[in-house]
Amino acid sequence: MSVTVTHSTHLRGDGLSVAFGDRRVVADLGLAVAPGHRLGLIGENGAGKSTLLRLLAGAELPGAVVQGRIVRPARTGLLLQELPFRPDDRIDEVLEAAIAEVRAIEAELDDAAAALAGDASEGSPPDVAAERYARALEAAERADVWSVDRTREELLDGLGVGGLGRGRRIGELSGGQRSRFALAALLLSAPEALLLDEPTNHLDDDAATFLEDRLRAWRGPVLFASHDREFLDRVATGLLDLDPGRGAAVALARAGASARVPGGRDRALAATAGTAFGGSFTEYLAVRADERERWRHQHEVEQAELRRLRHAVADTARTVAHGRAPTDRDKFLKHFKRENVEQAVSRRVRNAEARLAELERTQVARPPAPLAFTGIPAGANALPEESGMLLHLSDVSVRGRLDVPALRVAPGTRLLVTGANGSGKSTLLAVLAGRLEADDGVVHRRRGLRVGLLEQDVRFAEPHASPRAIYERTLGERRAERVPLDGLGLFAARDLDRPVGSLSVGQQRRLALALVIAAPPHVFLLDEPTNHLSLALAGELEDALGGFPGAVVVASHDRWLRRRWAGEELSLGVRTFAV
Repeated sequence: MSVTVTHSTHLRGDGLSVAFGDRRVVADLGLAVAPGHRLGLIGENGAGKSTLLRLLAGAELPGAVVQGRIVRPARTGLLLQELPFRPDDRIDEVLEAAIAEVRAIEAELDDAAAALAGDASEGSPPDVAAERYARALEAAERADVWSVDRTREELLDGLGVGGLGRGRRIGELSGGQRSRFALAALLLSAPEALLLDEPTNHLDDDAATFLEDRLRAWRGPVLFASHDREFLDRVATGLLDLDPGRGAAVALARAGASARVPGGRDRALAATAGTAFGGSFTEYLAVRADERERWRHQHEVEQAELRRLRHAVADTARTVAHGRAPTDRDKFLKHFKRENVEQAVSRRVRNAEARLAELERTQVARPPAPLAFTGIPAGANALPEESGMLLHLSDVSVRGRLDVPALRVAPGTRLLVTGANGSGKSTLLAVLAGRLEADDGVVHRRRGLRVGLLEQDVRFAEPHASPRAIYERTLGERRAERVPLDGLGLFAARDLDRPVGSLSVGQQRRLALALVIAAPPHVFLLDEPTNHLSLALAGELEDALGGFPGAVVVASHDRWLRRRWAGEELSLGVRTFAV
C-alpha cells in the first residue's frame, strides 16, 4: 500500500490511512483545505494529529503502512514539535538553509529573463523561453523573493528572537527560543502550504498575535494542530476533530433536530472518519456537548423500547386477552372467534418480533466513556496553615535570566507566573524546585518539603519501556498499587503497555503528570501545563488544581487559562515585583 501525491494550490487528502502493526492511527480520513483557509486539527493526545501532518508533508513514518491519495502544493512546509536542528548548527546557517529554495527561485527567474532576452536579440522563437520566464515569475511572486531580507528581520523580531546573535549555536538557545526560531525559519522559507504542529507552544502574547496576523494573511492553505483554545478561536476557519466516535454523534444530531449554535446555523458536518466543523472553537464546544447529549438520549430511548418489545413478544397473548376471566358471552363466541383471536395473537407476535429484530440490529451503541482525568489523588501532602512559609526567596538572581526581590509560597498559595519569552519563568520554577542554584540571594525551603515539577519538555531515558513499567519503577510497587496508572484517567488501556517512545508528545507529558500527582507534593510547580495536553485534559487539570490541598505555582502563556485565573499573579520581565 502507498500514498499517491499530486500537486495543486489546494491541500487535500482522500482515503488516508496509517497503521503501525495492528494499531490504526488514521483510518480512511478525508479532508480538504482551500487557499486562504485555515483548518485546525483537534482531538485527544494520540488521536493521530502529528501523524496526519507528517503524512501530508511526505515526512518519514518508520514502520508505518500507509495508503490514500494526497493533493498538495509543490512547496509544502512542516513545523514539528520535535525540532530538526543539531546542537552545533549556527543560527545564520539555519536561516540561509531556510531561504535556499527562495534564493534558487530568484536565480531561476534571473536565468529565465536572460534566456528570454537572448532569444529576442538572436531573433529566435521566444515561445519556450517566454513560457519558462512566466513559470519562474509566478513562482517568484508566490515566494515573494524580492522582500526575503526584510521578511527575515520582521519574522525574527515578531517572534521574539531578533536579538539572538546570528553566530550562536542552536544548542545555546533555550527550548522556547529554539521553537520560535524554527517557526521563523519555516515562515521565512515561504512555502505555498503550511502544516503546523502546536505552533503557539512557547509563544508569548506578542509573538502569538504576530503569528495570528501572519496566518490570517497567508494566501495558501494552512492545516494546524493546536491545543491553544484562544489561537483556535482567532485563526481557524474550520475544525477537524480526529477523535473516534464523533461521527456517530454527528449523525444522530443531524438525523434529529440539527445541532445548532447561536444564530441558528447548523455547522456540524459529517466528514470521512473525522468530523469537520465550520465554526469557532467556542461554538464547537457547545455543539459537541449537544451532540453527546443527543447520543445519550437516543441510546436510552432505544434501550427502553427494546425492553418494551421483549416484554411484548413474551406476553402478547395475555395482552390480547386483556388479562380478564372469560364471560358467558366469551364462551358462547369462543368457537366462532377462536380462529380470529389466534390470528391476532400471531400477527402481534410477528410484528413485535420484527420490530425487535430491526431495533436490535440498528440500535445506537452506548456513547463511549470519554477519557477523563480523575483529579489529583489524595495523599499525605497537606500541611497545616500554621506551619508557615513553604518556600521563601529573598533577593534571588540567576545572572542574565532572573531577578526576584522577594517571593513567599505558603500552604494554599495559588500563583500564576507570567511574562514575555525569556523573562525567567522556567528559571524561577527550576529554582523553586531546587534543580537550579541561584547565583545570588537566599532560597529557604521548609524542612521535609516535597516539590513536584511538571516540565515543559519531557524526555524519558528508556524509550522502549512502557508507561506502566516507568510508573511502577518510579513510584515503587506499593504506591503504584494504591494509585494505579489506569485509574488516573490519563491513558487509554491500549496505550499503557506500548513503548513510551512510540507515544505522542502529549501522551508522554501525560505520563510526566502522572508521575508527579501519584504522590502529591506539598508544592506543585507547572511549567506551561497546557502545552501538548489535549483541550479536554487542559480544562480538567485547571479545575483539579483549584481543589489541590498543597500550594500551586503555574507559569503559563495560555491566554485562556490566564483569563480564568482567580489567584495571585507574578509578572516577570519589564518589572519584577514581590507577591
